[in-house]
Amino acid sequence: MSTFLLEIVTPERKVFAEQVNMIVAKGVQGELGILPNHIPLVTPLKIASVTVKQQGAKDQLVAVNGGFMEVRKDKVVILAESAELPEQIDVERARAAKERAEQRLKDNKQANVDFKRAETSLQRALNRIDVSGRK
Repeated sequence: MSTFLLEIVTPERKVFAEQVNMIVAKGVQGELGILPNHIPLVTPLKIASVTVKQQGAKDQLVAVNGGFMEVRKDKVVILAESAELPEQIDVERARAAKERAEQRLKDNKQANVDFKRAETSLQRALNRIDVSGRK
């Protein structure tokens, strides 16, 4: 079965760089399944998990918090704002961030609450909790 190189990169580090058979990512237009020799494209990504499929291995999840995906014939690069493998996620910190964001959203009547920022924080926390729970 043919493969392609998947690189997941953040401003701080390279999170993942391996040959894979397929990935499933959530773009802003919907879910994308990428196989070897896919047509080239660039798309923004949602805050969601990316599923990595490798022959003979269990599907692996990566918590990707926004960014862009560039697909080439033999390589996919995900440039993410942040990304974490399940074993890198601090679940307690994610739960605390979720609670803070939910509280801010509940108190959105206050003029000093940045609703969009709180909503994004909640999505990131839920993504991390989901990926860590499905490892």
